[in-house]
Formats: sequence, C-alpha cells, structure tokens
Amino acid sequence: MTKALLSTQLLQTAYVFLGALSMAFGVVCFLSPNGVITGGGIGIALILHFFITQLTLGTLIVCVSIPFIVLGYVYFGKLYFLKTLVALFATSFFTDLFREALHLKPLSDDLLLAAVFGGIFIGLGVGLIIKGRSSTGSTSVVGEIVAQKTKFKAAEVLLSIDLSIMIVYIFAYGDISRALYSMFGVYVTTKVIDTIITGRPSKKVVKIISNNVEILTEQIRDRIEEHGTIFTGTGLHHEKQIKTMILLSVEASKIQLLKDIIREYDPEAFLIISEASEFLGKD
Repeated sequence: MTKALLSTQLLQTAYVFLGALSMAFGVVCFLSPNGVITGGGIGIALILHFFITQLTLGTLIVCVSIPFIVLGYVYFGKLYFLKTLVALFATSFFTDLFREALHLKPLSDDLLLAAVFGGIFIGLGVGLIIKGRSSTGSTSVVGEIVAQKTKFKAAEVLLSIDLSIMIVYIFAYGDISRALYSMFGVYVTTKVIDTIITGRPSKKVVKIISNNVEILTEQIRDRIEEHGTIFTGTGLHHEKQIKTMILLSVEASKIQLLKDIIREYDPEAFLIISEASEFLGKD
C-alpha cells in the first residue's frame, strides 16, 4: 500500500467517524429530547424508542439498520457492507456514549431550533460519511436498489420513505406540529448534505474535458448511471489539437463518486461543476 493511498484511507476513515459523531450529537442534543425525528433508519429508531425503552437508542439504530445493510451486501458487495457497518456501529456507539454515559443535556427546548440544528448536524454527518466513501445504510440502500430496477430516482424513493416515516409518526402520536417540524428538519438535512458534498446546493451540470473519454464514459454509465452527451472541438491556442468533452447532469449525492472516478482513470482531466436551475425534456 502506497503512502498516498494509506493517507487517503485514513482521511476517509476520519470523515466516517466525524460524520457518525455529528449525527449522534444531533440526535441526542436536539432531536430525541424534543420529540423531533428525522428520516431514514435513525428516524425509525427514534419512533421505536418512544415505545421500546428497554433498549438504548444506539441499539435500536443498529437493529433497524442491519436488515438494510444485509440487503446492501447482496446487491452491492462485501466492501459496501464493511464500510457501512463501520459507519453504523460508530453512530450507535457515539449515540449511547452521549446519551447513556455522558448524559448530555438538550441544547434547546424550542422545537424549531431543535429541528433546524438537529437537521444541520444530521446532514453534516451524512455528508461527511459520503465523503468518506461510506454510507449510512438503512433506507438509502432501498433507494439505490429501486433506482436501479425502476425509472424512479433514488432521491424520489428516499423522499417517499421519509414522508411515510412522518405519517407513521403522526398516527403514532397524533402530534402534527412535531411532524411538521420534523419535515422541515429533513429539508435542512438534505440541503446540508448537498452543500457538504458539492460545495453548493442544487443539482449539478458537469463538463469533463478528457483524453480518456471511452473509459470515463463506461465508468459513468456503470457506476453513476447517468446519461450525457459527448462533444468534440479544437483547443483555443492549439487549433489542430482535438478536445473532447462529456456533458452530463449528476445527482448531488454522486458528485464525490464522479470525482473519484476521474481521479482514478484520468487525473489530467479538466472538470467543471456548475449549478442547474431547471431541466426540460430528456437528455
């Protein structure tokens, strides 16, 4: 293992543990004590914890997420399984450490502040874990699988799951106000994740100028699962030099993966990422 590769893996591991710590802090200090929930496996665990008090919240997070991670192992392989398992147990550990051992107190009893800052810490955590080339597992696995098998996008599937979690929360407690605050917190979370991964919110338009277009195109089709267009032209200062550009739109959650692919297969490529405000028609 080269020194550069070891350094990259250590950095990715640090991202995962910092992300797990951030999520646990948001849950313990903002969401759980105020009866506000979030989406995904943590949201399901928070609902169950109101009923099953015999188990710690960290234990419930593991119990909820394990079936999803096993499903991820079946569809995405051993490496995905191991990385997600590390993120899951780190989140569970920090949650119980903060709640059961350190007995951290809630930082606010205002529902709006709890939803906003809980959403910020959850989004920061998820974003860091994704930058660490790992996954939080849970419902995101279902989103990716459904996206592969159907015409629906992963983000659309996850939104449907999160809305279902909020509806269950309303029926379980009859508290529409907290559910609405929770929905706002989920919105904040998605914006923070987008910002952490891409540097700016919104879906992105990506332009890649490369000398290895064929292999990049193959990797983008297989791993990013996006469609795009290839252009050819001449350089501004070298008219005889042919330039090739790949133009595509990419989901925010896949920007980091795209960067990794370009870094691996064509480190000399020129990459431009810009915001996309509106899409019409098909590419």
